[in-house]
Amino acid sequence: MGARVAVVVAGLVLASACVQPYVLPPVSDPSPPARVSAAVTTARPDAMSTYPVPSGMHPHDVAAAADGTVWFTGQGSGELGRLDPATGEVKRIALGRGSAPHGVIVGPDGAPWITDGGLNAIVRVDPSTSEVRRWVVPRPNAGLNTATFDRSGVLWFTGQAGIVGRLDPASGRVDVFDAPHGPGPYGITTTPQGEVWFASLAGGYIGKVDPATGGIRVYEPPTKRQGARRIWSDSQGRLWFTEWDGGQIGRYDPSVDRWRELLLVGEHPSPYAVYVDERDAVWFTEFSSQAIVRFDPETGGFTSFPLAPGSDVRQLLGRTGEVWGAESGRDALVRVRTGE
Repeated sequence: MGARVAVVVAGLVLASACVQPYVLPPVSDPSPPARVSAAVTTARPDAMSTYPVPSGMHPHDVAAAADGTVWFTGQGSGELGRLDPATGEVKRIALGRGSAPHGVIVGPDGAPWITDGGLNAIVRVDPSTSEVRRWVVPRPNAGLNTATFDRSGVLWFTGQAGIVGRLDPASGRVDVFDAPHGPGPYGITTTPQGEVWFASLAGGYIGKVDPATGGIRVYEPPTKRQGARRIWSDSQGRLWFTEWDGGQIGRYDPSVDRWRELLLVGEHPSPYAVYVDERDAVWFTEFSSQAIVRFDPETGGFTSFPLAPGSDVRQLLGRTGEVWGAESGRDALVRVRTGE
């Protein structure tokens, strides 16, 4: 059965080359949602640290590296940034004329990989030499958004213009697949079981990709037209996603075909980013209250980490003991210690 949860957090009420793929019928759970209660706390201010970056970079996405540094995309300046949290120093790497990078992740090779909407290309930066390499996506104005690596080392990415694509770094081949229902593909993730899933903001669904064929199966949440935006898997392969238009956090468990929704009730609740840490705590950002929020699925408890007005954190990623976000509205990065 789907479930909706109601609680109060930070001034809100949180109620709880082109290839044609095959598309299977939608899958959804018609069970009516139930409503239960949960507890809320506000984190201590010293649990968070902010790191200014050069004015005008407008950082969009962030990826913490194994060496302690943090990569981030400077969407406003067409650059990749590298922050050393120990010193606050920022290294800037120009990605090319017209660059407007969106997403960044650290690949299995230890390098940052970027989805660059301005260049309409996948970009890799060598972490040692800063050499920039690009793979142009064979679909003009794809609206490149986010990327993930599957278990075989293939990079999958989304384009809001209505595509899901893949890049094989070994061969350099790029394939593009039309997404069901047209525009919308946004966040994308790989589960521990090796499945690749994405969320469609305009399409209002989450989709599972067949890595062999590029085929996409549509899974529709109980709430229609909810604006599924970012998506992340927990250790059990359950998919957590933000419902931007519905003001909710959604969860789908493929093993039992079951949905759950955390309904945010307040003045224009707007959950954007989502990330699941090493302890399966679910982190998301909420634009209307300008906060990072942690949800503990085991206890049902929520913890709010208030941000400065206008921070606008659009994405979260982390490493053991830390969650990082980019304050796109304030030219800064933010770190939350997950043990707090």
